[in-house]
Amino acid sequence: MPVDPSETGLPPNWEVRHSQSKNLPYYFNHAQKESRWEPPAGTDTEKLKVYMAKYHSDTLVETPAGQPGKIRAAHLLVKHRDSRRPSSWKEAEITRTKQEAEEILKSYEKRIKAREISLGELAMSESDCSSARKRGDLGYFGRGDMQKEFEDAAFALDVGEMSPIVSTASGFHLIERLQ
Repeated sequence: MPVDPSETGLPPNWEVRHSQSKNLPYYFNHAQKESRWEPPAGTDTEKLKVYMAKYHSDTLVETPAGQPGKIRAAHLLVKHRDSRRPSSWKEAEITRTKQEAEEILKSYEKRIKAREISLGELAMSESDCSSARKRGDLGYFGRGDMQKEFEDAAFALDVGEMSPIVSTASGFHLIERLQ
């Protein structure tokens, strides 16, 4: 049954569904049988943020520890117009420059280091990755699973430590090693 677009901010025929395999929300157009990870054009992103925080923020599923050669990390991603996919669950088209994206992430880094807010809390509303719904948690991953710059930074961290800003083809990241 389609969700009321006035609550979600989605255009007509679109609804939010939940992927069982990825444990993440996605967008589905029931008229065209089309699905996507990013919101469709014409989405009221402010309404969507409120809806997602209310209905899709408690979807964490713990993965058992003891995954040999794997670590678990969370991240906060800020994309820019030159990112490999310049769109996100918050914005259908990202137009900010690389410099603007980096400045935004620097301001987030400052807030996290000042202990105003945690990376996970900030990721829920500000990350351009669909993992935002899981407080930026990417789950367990091993070598070769992520972009090299991201992976190198994540594997270099101690548990509980946050990386400096990391640049990849996806955008700019702050990474926190969880396990």
